[in-house]
Amino acid sequence: MSTPTPETPSNQSHDNAKNDTEHTVDEHAATPLSTEPTAADEARAEHTQAEDDSANNIETDSIETEHIETDKIADETVPATDLSLINEQSTVRRYKTDNPSFFMQRGYQILLVLGLIAAFVLVMIYQTLFGRITQPQQLVTIEHGDTYYGLLPKWQNVPLFSASLAKLYIKSQVDAPLHAGVYQLPENPSLTSVLKVLEQGAKVAMVKVQVIEGKTSKDLYQTLRDAKGIKKEVLTKDADNASIAQALELDGILPNAVTNSQDYIVNHNLEGWFAPDTYYYGEGATDKQILTDLYKLQQKALTKAWENRAPNLPYKTPYEALIMASIIEKETSVAEERPLVSAVFNNRFKKGMRMQTDPTIIYGMGSGYEGNIRRKDIDEKTSYNTYQIDGLPPTPISLPSAASIEATLHPADSDVLYFVATGNGGHKFTNSLAGHNQAVKDYLSVMRQKKAQASAQ
Repeated sequence: MSTPTPETPSNQSHDNAKNDTEHTVDEHAATPLSTEPTAADEARAEHTQAEDDSANNIETDSIETEHIETDKIADETVPATDLSLINEQSTVRRYKTDNPSFFMQRGYQILLVLGLIAAFVLVMIYQTLFGRITQPQQLVTIEHGDTYYGLLPKWQNVPLFSASLAKLYIKSQVDAPLHAGVYQLPENPSLTSVLKVLEQGAKVAMVKVQVIEGKTSKDLYQTLRDAKGIKKEVLTKDADNASIAQALELDGILPNAVTNSQDYIVNHNLEGWFAPDTYYYGEGATDKQILTDLYKLQQKALTKAWENRAPNLPYKTPYEALIMASIIEKETSVAEERPLVSAVFNNRFKKGMRMQTDPTIIYGMGSGYEGNIRRKDIDEKTSYNTYQIDGLPPTPISLPSAASIEATLHPADSDVLYFVATGNGGHKFTNSLAGHNQAVKDYLSVMRQKKAQASAQ
């Protein structure tokens, strides 16, 4: 007996594989062959279930296949993207001119560079004006004609120092010219601190103090006494060697033989201790200030030369070297001859000879010297007459220059023992008594000729 097929709903337009499978299963299930299930029925049922499961799998695969095919159709309808164009755009950057981030980035870079330049310039300006040179507190003498620009080489070793910036600063800030004078510079000065000191010279009148090499301390004292505009604190009318040394607090630099001497010329004599040169001081400066400054300059020159002296010299102390320098200063004014004169006395000491130098006779005569040395003057024994005493005189006999101090401590390498004036400037140096005697004869001959020529005119 057959079971009627159910009618398909009118609103369903398509049947799918799933519906067909379900109809088939229903038809088999609706036709009973027996009231009791048999083994064949069970087997048929199991086979039917397997077919249903297979049908379901086929249906799912079919749906997925339809989706894949749909995607393929969609892909075929849209053109593929050219990957080369993507890569090209990623490697080449193109900025629009109105891109604000680009200009901000460039602006920051420019500001950074400008900032570094500005910082460098500021450091250079600071080092030029305030960078310090290493030197102790010292006196400096400015001569007429010296300029501020002449001071700039002192700062060349200061890092980032600029001479051009220094000149620009001087030109813009300093109105008055550099005045001649002696100025006390501070320790480790900067350019601005030195300019401040030097500018004070333009505000006061200056007094010239000229101290000539070879002159004596007595000459120096008289120069200061005569100088208008210099206050007298030390060089009073009744001042003597002892009062001057004590007022300047310099008596401690003298040997006991000098401070305790019964010879009025020797006692507390500060001869040789003041540096000869030309100085300028502001009106109102004191003689004590000037003498103290000149002492410090001389002491500095002597200390420097002594520390760098040649070996095997006969001088035991710097003071002995100062005495010899004062004698060399009196013997010659020719710079090239100073080391040779030094060698003469050095060689004489080594041979146990006396110095026998005329300037020592003159100094020991004091006010008794009238312009000529007589035989009795040579034979008279004084504290200074090196024809009559051994070794050095007790004190210097003049104010020696730094050049004479250097020559004393660096004599020429020579065996000369004598020297005498030539009559035409300079001296004749010899290493034997016979040669010296001949040089003396030549000198006397030249002097007779000059006297005859003068008489003929």
